[in-house]
Amino acid sequence: MRAIALMMGFAAVAGLSACSGDPHLMNIESGQNSPDEFAILPTKPLTMPPDLAVLPTPTPGGANITDPTPQADAVAALGGNPAQLADQGIAASDQALVVYTGRLGTDPAIRTQLAVADLQWRSRNSRRPLEALFGTSVYLRAYRPMTLDPAAEQLRWQRAGARTSTSPTPVEE
Repeated sequence: MRAIALMMGFAAVAGLSACSGDPHLMNIESGQNSPDEFAILPTKPLTMPPDLAVLPTPTPGGANITDPTPQADAVAALGGNPAQLADQGIAASDQALVVYTGRLGTDPAIRTQLAVADLQWRSRNSRRPLEALFGTSVYLRAYRPMTLDPAAEQLRWQRAGARTSTSPTPVEE
């Protein structure tokens, strides 16, 4: 009798854990409620700029010269130009590509349509009760029908005559 009650309790917990409003495929939160220690970045030291005109206008939520810029710092440390990280629009060398790809028109609502379609897909391929109970990731299983086999694709392109000079020819079975 006690075993039956225990099994019913387990089934209830498993059933309730599978119920959620948004189908989550990835379990990346690891169940912690504390702050993320990797999200805290130290600020740069305070210094007096040579010219006070270089100081940005104070705006709520705006940038400050002491704000951490880890990506720009890494680019500078590797000898690059951190100014290239700023959005500078479409490069002149890419204008022809952008015009060509938009030749049949573009849909401004494509992101919304894709988000709705992906939500439907995730709802149909959401976690199974035991996967939800143990918090496992089902991302790879859910999107498996949409993945490509790299070796088969490479072979297909090579048979079609495409040059794949940086990749060795796969062994045919």
